[in-house]
Amino acid sequence: MIKINDLVVAYGGIEALKGISLEVPSGKIVTLVGANGAGKSTTLKSIVGLVKPKSGSIDFEGTDLTKLNTELMVKKGIALVPEGRRVFADLTVLENLKIGAYTRKDTKGIEEDLEKVYSLFPRLKERTWQLSGTLSGGEQQMLAIGRALMSRPKLIMMDEPSLGLAPIVVKELFGIIKRINEEGMTVLLIEQNANAALKIADIGYIMETGRITLSGSGKELLSNDEIKKAYLGEAL
Repeated sequence: MIKINDLVVAYGGIEALKGISLEVPSGKIVTLVGANGAGKSTTLKSIVGLVKPKSGSIDFEGTDLTKLNTELMVKKGIALVPEGRRVFADLTVLENLKIGAYTRKDTKGIEEDLEKVYSLFPRLKERTWQLSGTLSGGEQQMLAIGRALMSRPKLIMMDEPSLGLAPIVVKELFGIIKRINEEGMTVLLIEQNANAALKIADIGYIMETGRITLSGSGKELLSNDEIKKAYLGEAL
C-alpha cells in the first residue's frame, strides 16, 4: 500500500532520516519502533506532507505522496491520529467525530459510521454531548482514533497512541487497534512502547538515529535478544 524508498529528510544541514526504506502492505499492522528522536515522527510527517524530503520517494497505491497536500491525502484514503491526540477541546464528542467526515457528503454513510465508531468505543457514545476537553486521556485517544475513522480511510496512521496513558488503558486501546485491523483497516503505528506495538504488529521496523536498523515480524522482534535489552528492559 505504501512504499518508502531511500527517504532522506534534513532539518538545515542535519539529516533526520538517512535513506530509510520500508513497506506497509495492505491489510497489515506495521509498526515503527524507536526511542525519542529516532526519526519516527519525521517519517510520519513526510508521509502526510508536513515535511518535504530531500530525496527518495513515498508511493501510495501508485501516487507520489510528496506531491499531494493534506486534503488530497484524506481523499486518497489516508488518515492520521496525531501525537498528543489534539481533539477540539471546546467541541463535543459528536462534533469532533463529524469533523473527521468533513470531506464526505454521504449523510447516511456518515450516520452509519458514527454507529460503528460508537460500537468500537461505547464510552464515546455515553459522552456524545460532553465537551472533549473534559474527557480522560484514554477517552481523548479513543476520540482521536474515531475521528480519523470517520473519513473512511484505507490507511490509518497513529503517532504514539500510548503516550501518557496507564498500562490498563494501553492494553484496551491496542486491543481495539487490533480489532480495527481485523475488520480490514491497514495500520501504520508509530510507537515508543515496543512491547505493546510489537505484540499486535504483523511487521515491525526498529529505528535508530534516522536509520532502519532491524525489521521482521512482530513475533520475531519480540524474541530478539537485542530488542529485549534495548526496548523491553530485559537483561540478557
